Amino acid sequence: MERVFIYWDNSNIFISAQQVAIDKEGESARARMRIHFRNLLDLACAGREIEHAVAVGSIPPELRHVWNRMENEGVTVHLLERGEMQGGEQGVDQVLQTAMLRDGYDYNGDPGIAVLLTGDGAGFTDGAGFTDGAGFHADLERMHNRGWRIEVLSWQHSCNRRMREWAEQNGKFVALDDFYDSVTFLEVPAPGRPIADPRYAVPIDLAKRP
Repeated sequence: MERVFIYWDNSNIFISAQQVAIDKEGESARARMRIHFRNLLDLACAGREIEHAVAVGSIPPELRHVWNRMENEGVTVHLLERGEMQGGEQGVDQVLQTAMLRDGYDYNGDPGIAVLLTGDGAGFTDGAGFTDGAGFHADLERMHNRGWRIEVLSWQHSCNRRMREWAEQNGKFVALDDFYDSVTFLEVPAPGRPIADPRYAVPIDLAKRP
């Protein structure tokens, strides 16, 4: 049976989705756009068994119920204060990269499918093109070299080009743009804001998934 191991950088996915929302639905959509966690998780696992799933996000009180639902689905959630998220992406990266390397070690000889949800592939090469062995891209290559299958889910405009091209050549790249109407929705405007209708997420169509 195919087993997937999911590594989810929610801040990267959410912030990048805001720009897509603006492009598709106008500036007013930015503040109302939310990620539909269940549909995005379904897109990541694509009907396969989830062996291990890790997500990193922030802890504003209004999202606590969302994280609770993810935990109920078996996702291990690591939450950082919003202050830590700003200018502190390295901390987010380290949590997920540690999980990736631990799984790569613990399942050595019995690899699965690593599904990474982020567009952050920085840290693999410096400005001159020299490899420093750090970052998500480098860790994906480590896992691939040990027999893991690799899938990257990200928004087109924000995904590191080198990592995307490598994933396309060595595994799968899934553009979240193709599933925008399913993995996002628009909330009702806050009181005092111009009236606008909500937009609900449509069911995910896995037939469109590479």
